[in-house]
Amino acid sequence: MLGRSLAALACAQKEYKLSDSFREKYANKQPPFGFDGLGEFVYDRTYSRPIVGKDGILRPEKWHDTVARVVEGTVDMLAKYGKPSMKEETIHDMFKAIHAMKFVPPGRGLWSMGTPLTQERNLYAPLNNCAFVSTEHMKYNPAEPFEFLFDASMLGIGVGFDTKGAGTLKVQEAIITDKDHHVVADSREGWVAAYVALVNYYFIEGKKRPYFDFSLVRPAGQPIKGFGGTSGGPTPLIKLLKNTARLLNANRGKWVSERLIVDMMNFIGQAVIAGNVRRTAEIAFGTTSDEFLNLKNYKLNPERGGYGWVSNNSIFAEVGMDYSDVAARIRDNGEPGLIWLDNMRKYSRMDNVPDFKDYRVGGSNPCVEQSLESFELCCLVELFPDKCADIEEWKRVLRLAFTYAKIVTLGETTWDKTNQVMKRNRRIGTSISGISQFTARRGLDELRQWCIQGYDWLTRVDAQLSYALGVPMSVKRTSVKPSGTVSLLAGATPGIHFPIAPYYIRRVRMPFGNPLLEKVKNAGYYIEPCVNDNNTAVISFPVSVGCDNVRTLDTVTIWEQFQRAAFMQRYWADNSVSCTVTFNPETEGGEIEKCLEYYQYYLKGISILPNVNNVFPQMPYERITKEEYLAMKENISPYVPDGTLTNEAHVSEFCDGDSCNIKINTR
Repeated sequence: MLGRSLAALACAQKEYKLSDSFREKYANKQPPFGFDGLGEFVYDRTYSRPIVGKDGILRPEKWHDTVARVVEGTVDMLAKYGKPSMKEETIHDMFKAIHAMKFVPPGRGLWSMGTPLTQERNLYAPLNNCAFVSTEHMKYNPAEPFEFLFDASMLGIGVGFDTKGAGTLKVQEAIITDKDHHVVADSREGWVAAYVALVNYYFIEGKKRPYFDFSLVRPAGQPIKGFGGTSGGPTPLIKLLKNTARLLNANRGKWVSERLIVDMMNFIGQAVIAGNVRRTAEIAFGTTSDEFLNLKNYKLNPERGGYGWVSNNSIFAEVGMDYSDVAARIRDNGEPGLIWLDNMRKYSRMDNVPDFKDYRVGGSNPCVEQSLESFELCCLVELFPDKCADIEEWKRVLRLAFTYAKIVTLGETTWDKTNQVMKRNRRIGTSISGISQFTARRGLDELRQWCIQGYDWLTRVDAQLSYALGVPMSVKRTSVKPSGTVSLLAGATPGIHFPIAPYYIRRVRMPFGNPLLEKVKNAGYYIEPCVNDNNTAVISFPVSVGCDNVRTLDTVTIWEQFQRAAFMQRYWADNSVSCTVTFNPETEGGEIEKCLEYYQYYLKGISILPNVNNVFPQMPYERITKEEYLAMKENISPYVPDGTLTNEAHVSEFCDGDSCNIKINTR
């Protein structure tokens, strides 16, 4: 049974193939995985898909297999859309740059590109990272924004949404008792259709109450072929429909409120997570009303404690506003975050030159590195400049990375409104990680020069590539994503953020029984049972950032973190910079309001979290000394892939970013 389910995930036949002679050069070449084995472990766990070898035996991909699949799938996209193909030399250069981890497609691309999703089903939405949808016009189609978020979330796409639909329509007061038999199809589309039918009953006059038949939905534990993982059965959907019905019944005859919108979206996210398909991410953008700001005040709203954690909540901030109340709330529990929508619409890079290119922007993705219109997806790609020898190599890698992302924008989705906005904007987020390592080795001014010259170079590259593809130039091209698992592959510090220390332990949890555990154990890594779950193992990876003089989180102030975000927003990101500033509540809590007042003119978004140094067993990160690091390394040898297939497919996460992690407020 295991072999059959994994075989279904093996890659589809592709049109373009790298030559055997080229691939053989890399078959036995050790990839430059980073962080002392952690990067290779993350690859094996998260991105290595089952593949059928020449001998007909099913085995996990190796890094060169994954890179080949991604590059071949990218070339195939050009052919499918009738575009000129890349030169063979460019194709080889793209392979080499990804293999050397000088740039890497987002985790979504590593998992999906060149698989049956794109090769057979032409399903290109999963190549994109995140999305945004507005509820502003929901009075014309009440279910539409919720339908989009549900469908996108089930594809693993994190979605931002606003509460602008509040006060624009009422939940129907009349109750229609006639029932409409609705058989739920065993598919993503079937789940979404059932939800839409229920929502329409409460908002559209004359709709009969749907009576749901779940007999076709596969039981829990069965494999999900397209995306991997196993089915959670119909229970999560049943719970979603019941929760939504109860909520809307309680609001019959009332105007739609900010809370009702967020509750409905949170219920959807809760169902997607419970459905065993993948994690998801949501961010809610609302007003400074007490109703919105108190959504995670579980003393006032204890009933929201079971689902309110699904979204991070941020406000639409206005330049010149009074930040005192917001700052006090952030000091207390780290929410709300802030985005300045006028800055997003007015500026590309925030260099004091407004261009209003993006005047239609309505919000952002959950990690806030991409300004987005409603129904728009974001296509990201990640570069590691610290791995480039000089600025000329940096420019060559930039061209290759941007080429990958631009080709991804050709892919159409199943949503007409999304296709319309993406064809017009061709928005790309060419992102940088390892900024702390780069500045430690080469200095801040060299980073500034690389950003300035790199941005100008990308503008030229975009003009040339857009002309060749017969598509518009991208409305925006650059960002700084928070990163996460992808930067772990390359051994780079994530995005703009400072590392916890030059040396630390990174702990990873995994269920006992996973075949990767034996591989890790044989390599000498320390493994222990989780203190709170005897069925879960905790693996300790000793990590070196790679340079002793790197600035660490405990040595920088709240002001310096704000300034670094503003620096990258000025010189690199024409979309946005994803930055989670941490602060000492006792010594820096009073600085939050001042920081917001000053940097509201230089940023498009920011998230601020208290740095609470609670020490508890098996913390995800633990600082260690260089001597402790070396002592741990003495017992570790490189682990060797043994060809073992894991029991389940590990799918990519929504944004790969720590700042996308859900913030649970206990205020």
